[in-house]
Amino acid sequence: MLNIIDPWYKEGLKFKCTECGKCCSGFPGYVWLNERDIEMLASHLNLSIKDFKIRYTRSKHGKLSLTEMKNFDCVFFKEGKCSVYKARPSQCRTFPFWLSNIKTKRDWENAREGCEGIDHPEGDLIPLHQIQKELKTYLEDSGERL
Repeated sequence: MLNIIDPWYKEGLKFKCTECGKCCSGFPGYVWLNERDIEMLASHLNLSIKDFKIRYTRSKHGKLSLTEMKNFDCVFFKEGKCSVYKARPSQCRTFPFWLSNIKTKRDWENAREGCEGIDHPEGDLIPLHQIQKELKTYLEDSGERL
């Protein structure tokens, strides 16, 4: 169980998104979308919400997710970078502060294996209140529970 009163990361965690794209490519998965994400992405792409959904989403398990390319890259992963970075979905914005990555110090270390931005030497020290804000957003948007 996650101790939200006095978590192991109470002194903060270092992170810097290097935009390397490892979390956007190379393996199958889902980028779940909420209505706010859909509105932001549609606006960013100058599309109607209906057109955005038709072009870029798929329905899985009763929810909407971004589509993937045949190689499992995110549909917005172009030329080695996220082409919608400023409007990226909540799931992407809150990474790496997902419950599965911060539940224990070992989970954080395991996440670091796949993300060069975790504990990056040039990364900012993200304070506890910001981590908890990101985690709360992630939990609300994903429907995951503590």
